[in-house]
Amino acid sequence: MQSYWEGLKRGENNMPFWDDVKLPSLPNLFDRLMLVDAFEKPQRFRLNTVGAQIRKRHGGDLAGKFVDEIGPTTPFEFLTAQASATIEAKAPTFFAGPAGTAGNPHPGYGRLLLPMWGDGRIAMLLGAITDPA
Repeated sequence: MQSYWEGLKRGENNMPFWDDVKLPSLPNLFDRLMLVDAFEKPQRFRLNTVGAQIRKRHGGDLAGKFVDEIGPTTPFEFLTAQASATIEAKAPTFFAGPAGTAGNPHPGYGRLLLPMWGDGRIAMLLGAITDPA
């Protein structure tokens, strides 16, 4: 996914524009992808598009919901912090989610967030949730 993101960059830009992303271009990852709208003042993040595997893992559709409305459940632990760090760094970030416990079993996961430019700022993040290797 990061190679796809790199290939979308125009000229000397350090990140692609959000409207260049075409999720069907990533058929092997499509069900594990998400697009996250980024708002500035106040800084908030809204799930725009959520792939089928992510919805299944969470237990429902989340498109249109703000991250702070869904709570820190798998696979969204520390998503607000990671999204903020991605915007501040203006670069990709990765989060390794731990496996659950006996009382709350779930496999660990990885989450990659990639910033995308739009409207004169980072307006969207392209994300992917991966299963443990």
